[in-house]
Amino acid sequence: MPILQRPRPITLRIELLDVVPLVWRRVLVSNQWALASLHGYLQWVMGWTDSHAHEFEVGEGVIAPEWWIEEVGMDSDVTHFRDERRVSVAAVLSELGANGEFEYHYDMGDSWKHRLVFEPLSPAWKDADRTHEQHGDMVRWIGGVFDPKGFDLNRLNRDYRASKRRRR
Repeated sequence: MPILQRPRPITLRIELLDVVPLVWRRVLVSNQWALASLHGYLQWVMGWTDSHAHEFEVGEGVIAPEWWIEEVGMDSDVTHFRDERRVSVAAVLSELGANGEFEYHYDMGDSWKHRLVFEPLSPAWKDADRTHEQHGDMVRWIGGVFDPKGFDLNRLNRDYRASKRRRR
């Protein structure tokens, strides 16, 4: 029986591969989420519609929904596959290490591939000092100028709740 870890946030950087310009997100997720839950969250934050197959490539193995494992198993060996409902974010982090990365594939026909990278948790940021010598480097590091007024947390939460209701 797996040992349950204490709930804690995990920072993931998500990059959509093979597109220009780079499309990416940095999110916090629970270490206790199963990869099935992570899939639902990735669909939401990347703007996908959850209308195609998906799988996670972790090391030499593949983690996917049971139905997809069964479908792939009709034509090939699936001994390296694991059920996404039985693998947690914490298990993947433990397997890959603190700076590990893995892939999320969505829509096998169009082959949308995402790189997911574990990142250290950032301390809470206060107002940035524009005169600080590292200000420019930090702005580039976060992906450009950040406009806190352009982000509507209430709308984001409403949209997320609505998307969860639609999937039921």
